[in-house]
Amino acid sequence: MMYPPTRKDFISLTLTDPNCHIYNNGKHRKQSCWRKWKQLSRLQRSIILFLLALTLVLALVSYSRLSKQRIGLSKKEDWMEMIDDGLKPAFPDVNLKPVVGPDSMTEVKGPNILIFQKPPINKRIFPNKRGPPSLQKNGNVSLTFLVGRQEVVQDAEEENGDKQKKLVSWRGAIIEADQVTEPPPSANEKDAAAPPAPEILAGSVPFTASSGAVDRLEAVRDAFRHAWKGYKDYAWGHDELKPISKSYSEWFGLGLTLIDSLDTMWIMDLKEEFAEAKQWIEKELSFNQNVDVNLFETTIRVLGGLLSTYHLTGDQLFLNKAKDLGSRLMPAFKTPSKIPFSDVNIGKGTAHPPRWTSDSSMAEVTSIQLEFRELSRLTQDPQYKEVVDEVMKQVHKLPGKHDGLIPMFINTNSGQFSHRGIYTLGARADSYYEYLLKQWIQGGKTEDELLEDYIEAINGVKKHLVRQTGPRKLTFVGELSHNRFSPKMDHLVCFLPGTLALGSYNDLPGDHMDLAVQLMETCHHMYTQMETGLSPEIAHFNLHDTDSNDIIVKPADRHNLLRPETVESLFYMYRLTKNPKYREWGWEILQSFNKYTRVSDGGYTSINNVRDPENPEPRDKMESFFLGETLKYFYLLFSDDMELLSLDKYVFNTEAHPLPIWPTPPE
Repeated sequence: MMYPPTRKDFISLTLTDPNCHIYNNGKHRKQSCWRKWKQLSRLQRSIILFLLALTLVLALVSYSRLSKQRIGLSKKEDWMEMIDDGLKPAFPDVNLKPVVGPDSMTEVKGPNILIFQKPPINKRIFPNKRGPPSLQKNGNVSLTFLVGRQEVVQDAEEENGDKQKKLVSWRGAIIEADQVTEPPPSANEKDAAAPPAPEILAGSVPFTASSGAVDRLEAVRDAFRHAWKGYKDYAWGHDELKPISKSYSEWFGLGLTLIDSLDTMWIMDLKEEFAEAKQWIEKELSFNQNVDVNLFETTIRVLGGLLSTYHLTGDQLFLNKAKDLGSRLMPAFKTPSKIPFSDVNIGKGTAHPPRWTSDSSMAEVTSIQLEFRELSRLTQDPQYKEVVDEVMKQVHKLPGKHDGLIPMFINTNSGQFSHRGIYTLGARADSYYEYLLKQWIQGGKTEDELLEDYIEAINGVKKHLVRQTGPRKLTFVGELSHNRFSPKMDHLVCFLPGTLALGSYNDLPGDHMDLAVQLMETCHHMYTQMETGLSPEIAHFNLHDTDSNDIIVKPADRHNLLRPETVESLFYMYRLTKNPKYREWGWEILQSFNKYTRVSDGGYTSINNVRDPENPEPRDKMESFFLGETLKYFYLLFSDDMELLSLDKYVFNTEAHPLPIWPTPPE
């Protein structure tokens, strides 16, 4: 039986056969080779031709890679040579005027603006694995999540292997790599496919740093206008702005940034911006879409944003949209245990868990209650309140808590905790604790089970998770994994000082406020100990009594996503103590945001490296919560009007959307 020739046989035939290569007479050699060729079968000839083509392709690819490497090395060598010669990248002082919106009647003067020139070094940038993934609008593309209110960053020892196979949303939603898709590129996206031009960030605050409240309020309004300009110019009607490439990304295709920003614009009295956003909602926003959305994220951002805007404006349009969306989210609760699935198709009316698990995260199933309860109150339809109250009743009596601390996951089939033994106030669990207190406040302080669970949980935090650093004795909240303590604290945990202060304001134990003051100091240090004045996503704390730093930041944790939690707590702390230092801390953070994240022609961008002020590495993403939460809390922090969203009248959902506190029912 004759077998097809191997690659080795082919080489032998063409390179060493004397009939083909050792004769000096060219004609004789050609004829001998041709006879050999004709003697081969058709299959053999086909294989030889295929191998020749493959060899050629591999050679071209190898040559291309070597050329790129040589070019890259040349650039790096040129850059390093420039540094060795004592030269520095250009950071020219350029006088730029701040962007002032049409509503402003005051010309704001400010210092020179630094325009960062990106060095030509081919510096390795971590893949953008954090932040809402893009989702194709066409077809029923399902992105499913395990959500917690924060993205997860693996420790250094996990940087190989499975880490590269996952993408992680900003609130902890694990997304498999093959699920992430991008919409067809717009004209802007096509133009932005190449690396961005070096002129990216406006390098300092375009405002006077006076202590006057009016100046600071105007500074926040200017920051919002600037962010809104980028969104309007390059991402209008889409979920989120990509300010560097001047394009956008889609998550659910619901205009997340626009809806998340509605109540912020109303509070800041930005009438023109609000009017154009309202017009889009009235004419363009439709929830009749064949798309899977995450129950938690859609509830806190879209449903919460519509409900709060209705309360602030009294406009029925926003309540009608909220009712439509709320009814479309209800299929998520049709599970064997009544613990909701993570994903629901708002067009088809179907729901499902992530395809790799039947679990939901505790944060996503226990941080939708404020919104659904309020929807029932407004519509006089009890179904919304009933489904979310049932979740809380089940969690209240579940075994497996550790002195009030809960595991991160719950199974939608059995209704039981899963992955027990890990306790954190960060990803996948944090807003459970926040909503225990806020539901109790929302309902007029009548639901005793919620208050009992909250107080027990805070006692558990103090007993198991609170520690102090060695150098400065900073108080922080770590994590517990199977009775092993980890000195790791997510930036998300900086919501806790504000929540503790709010509880203390509502007559809870005084030591809650003591802990709030200590944790607020630590969250402030998470900013001030970084070279850019911006906090990393995750900090590890030094427990040893040495002269070294309190805070250790691993390379994978150095990014900043424009998060609101520290500013949120500063707002509560100032509103409830009137201590001016909290305003000063907030002003410093706003200046750092303007210096290192403000994009010159519109928008703000998250950055990769808070430890490198010369090259913070823009990530090209402006999360919707920057306008919905961060800038709103800045504005409330600097406002002297204590009745503006009074804490006696409103409770904020976990996306900073204010909802009214219900009147206490008569006894």
